[in-house]
Amino acid sequence: MSDSQSSGRAPAVPPQARDEAPHGAAPAPKRAALRQRLAELRGPEVPARPLDARALAALAANPGCRRRALLDGAGVDKGALAQALGSPAPFGQSQFAFARGNAFEARVKADGGQELLRLVKEHLGTAGAAADESARVPDLSAAGPEGRVARTALALREATRDGGWTLLDHPLLALDVAGSPAYLEPDAVVVGPQGRWTVVEIKSFPMLDGSADASKVGGAARQSAVYVLALERIAECTDGASVGDRVLLVCPKDFSNLPTASVVDVRKQRAVTSRQLARLARVEDIAAALPEGTTFDVSARDGEHLTAAVESVPAAYAPDCLAACELAFHCRARARTLGAVESLGRSVRGELGGLTTVGEVLAAAHGEAGDASDPAVAALRRAAVLRTEALQDMAGALRAEARAGTAAGARAAAGAAEAGGAREAPGEDVPREAAGVEQASGMGDRAGEGPGGRHGAREAPGVEQEPGEAPPGAKGAAPCR
Repeated sequence: MSDSQSSGRAPAVPPQARDEAPHGAAPAPKRAALRQRLAELRGPEVPARPLDARALAALAANPGCRRRALLDGAGVDKGALAQALGSPAPFGQSQFAFARGNAFEARVKADGGQELLRLVKEHLGTAGAAADESARVPDLSAAGPEGRVARTALALREATRDGGWTLLDHPLLALDVAGSPAYLEPDAVVVGPQGRWTVVEIKSFPMLDGSADASKVGGAARQSAVYVLALERIAECTDGASVGDRVLLVCPKDFSNLPTASVVDVRKQRAVTSRQLARLARVEDIAAALPEGTTFDVSARDGEHLTAAVESVPAAYAPDCLAACELAFHCRARARTLGAVESLGRSVRGELGGLTTVGEVLAAAHGEAGDASDPAVAALRRAAVLRTEALQDMAGALRAEARAGTAAGARAAAGAAEAGGAREAPGEDVPREAAGVEQASGMGDRAGEGPGGRHGAREAPGVEQEPGEAPPGAKGAAPCR
């Protein structure tokens, strides 16, 4: 433990470390002008919303959306902006999930990170590593985000130089995103004896029988890839340092609160994220193209002015945005109003080529517009022909089924009428029992002489009769039971 740690004071940050900027960032005067411009966009009194790894991964997944690049770069609260626009999105994590995640992370890092270090050694430790060897936990506190970033870089260099195990709890990293710095805070970074830096991601979703939900693991891998990219910027100027392309994912085991871990290879996610971030338009170029006086301050502008400000920045909506962006519902409504084919998905948009609206697609399919030599137009017209043929075949089948049903109904009605006429025909051989019941039950009513009829066919109360003997005047009636 160093003197600064034992005394409780924050360690001093060297002057050269304070002036360090994220890799690829603009010079200090240009960064200051950019920060002032972005502050004007979100509102002078509105604090900037930090850009975390989850948002950065979502931004990298849709690099063509200049609207999100500008709003995230300016630190605008997109949730409050969507509320002011009248298109709120149920986006985010519940407070119960936050509390459960914080409690699980505290348990993993308890006792100086002994359990976390055990998992690291078990899954990623070097051969011959002592099981009871403890890790140093340096103090990373400093003034402001720039100071914390510089202190994290200094702690990484010291840990690499000294060797042994070092655990960095919630270090702060910086990454240049579209010309502006983004500050990222991984759960932990472990430095091994050989100078390898490993990202540790702690999640609260369970790992059942050694495996977790694939979609959640993929999201964690994309976030960890962003941390790996930020660490690589520091490792480039640190002797003997290397960043591992495998991260440690720590989750609860089965249905308990005991931690377990799994190694996730993020080489693919790292390559994709790096390529997509390079494609992002720079924030200062997007801001320079905005009309004078544009602002996204929800406290100073009404819904009409905010809508105009949002629409002044081009967007690239896709159905995937519904799970990653607070403005997705607003952008979807706008895309549907304009009839943009982007609302149908990126794959559909790629197949349609130069056809950008639903109206153009329908006109090309019906032969009203479009070049017949265009593969997309030819495919649409062929699909329209097949659809027409299928509908005609279905209509013919339905008409045939209706005719067959009508004929069957007519035959059934005719059969029923014929059977009814046969029962009423004279001279028909009707069973005697049935005839007797019919005569006994209907004789009195037809004669209009009361319940007994003319001959007293029904049994009068109080008249005794022998078992099995028919009442007087009821000749041919069914025997008594």
